[in-house]
Amino acid sequence: MNYIKTLHDQIDAMIRGLIQSMPSMVIALILLVITWFAARFAVSIAERLTRGAHMRENLKQLVETLVRLVIWLAGLMIAATIAIPGITPGSVFAGLGVGALAIGFAFQDIFQNFLAGVLIMLRDRMRIGDTVECDGIIGKVERITLRETHIRAGSNELTIVPNSVLFKNPVKITTDKPQRRFQIVVSVGSDHDLDVVADTIRKAVESVENIDDKHPVAVLAQEFKPGAVDFLVQWWAAAREKDAFTDQVIRRVKRALDDGDIFIAGAQPTSISLVDPQAPKPAPQNPQPARKQAEPA
Repeated sequence: MNYIKTLHDQIDAMIRGLIQSMPSMVIALILLVITWFAARFAVSIAERLTRGAHMRENLKQLVETLVRLVIWLAGLMIAATIAIPGITPGSVFAGLGVGALAIGFAFQDIFQNFLAGVLIMLRDRMRIGDTVECDGIIGKVERITLRETHIRAGSNELTIVPNSVLFKNPVKITTDKPQRRFQIVVSVGSDHDLDVVADTIRKAVESVENIDDKHPVAVLAQEFKPGAVDFLVQWWAAAREKDAFTDQVIRRVKRALDDGDIFIAGAQPTSISLVDPQAPKPAPQNPQPARKQAEPA
């Protein structure tokens, strides 16, 4: 048996087959380039259509991603049937079914995040720009993709969270409504008139600009402590300006309590000594000498 001749014939057959399939492969490559341009054109059209409609930003991203995905799948399927004549659309769908099952087990986390991203984008609650809290992560939603969500913390740190984490765990959205309630606790000395203290705090909070006047300011005596009484102060304001309003409220309340000579619990007053520092100090008294222990006889 001539092994060299057999190997030569096989290589020659492969080269002939490659040369015969070159036109089909070139056409398939051209079709892929056309698919790329078609996907960009379709995404631009979808962007124009969604721009005129009143849609959330994450829904716009979802529509553009799905349009791009459908066009690329169609282009790849047609290119595969042209490059390999033995492949038919039925065999491609059958292969996709078996391949999807195998890929689903191999890349379970990726597909889980993908489906979670689609469901998150379809939900009406969490939007781009909302401040959320989930699994110890607090920040503003900056971007939502099909696989992950970008959350920017108040310290300007970016956290990339897999969508499955946001879908499985409870998510607190603090900016779901334009207005929300804020609160602080103020402790004052228990020897003051509580009605006067509550009225002073209420007027101080109401003097802050842009406080929501549709909800009255609440000043509630909450708890007795040794020498102090805790007041729960609640007000409504813009949900996205928590830190600014809290700062203004604390400053106004502190100034009002100082003007009203109301003692704030925990603040130690400065004690003034009435003794002249130049006066001589009294001499310390000498202690009586200890008695010697009697020696044994």
